[in-house]
Amino acid sequence: MISEKMTDALNTQIVLEGYASFLYLSMATWCDAKGLEGCTSFMRRQSEEERAHMLRIFEYMSEVDAHALVPAIQQVPHDFDTPQKMFEMVYAHEQKVTKSINDLVSIAKAENDFTTDNFLQWYITEQREEESLMRSILDKIKLIGDSPMALYYIDKEITAINTMELKKEAAGE
Repeated sequence: MISEKMTDALNTQIVLEGYASFLYLSMATWCDAKGLEGCTSFMRRQSEEERAHMLRIFEYMSEVDAHALVPAIQQVPHDFDTPQKMFEMVYAHEQKVTKSINDLVSIAKAENDFTTDNFLQWYITEQREEESLMRSILDKIKLIGDSPMALYYIDKEITAINTMELKKEAAGE
């Protein structure tokens, strides 16, 4: 059994992961409406990944006899102006999630909750990878620029990144 403080903090993390899943799904529909097929596929995969992160916390809480709460998710934005602004929003949200995971680890350490600390180590690695990926995408978008043809090249680059990420997942990385 974990503490009430840790239970509350994990339930807050569930909200963040659920919000990310819905946000990225909203971004996928925006990309789809803009004809950005590669970005659509990428954001749909990201949405599913965030949902899986949320469910992983549900499962953990069940294992440690804590009560996970199904969150009410606040309305997510539906318009993103440009792919660059969209990915800047993704990067900012991933940074927020990283801070939250770090706060959870701090609570676990302060409470000598070694089980939760161990559980959270996977999230620490995952967040480092997520932030690195989003920075890489933003760097590529900045290199491509914002000319009318840029959307084509951005979408093509995101397709390549998505293909690479899918191969990593299939290989269990």
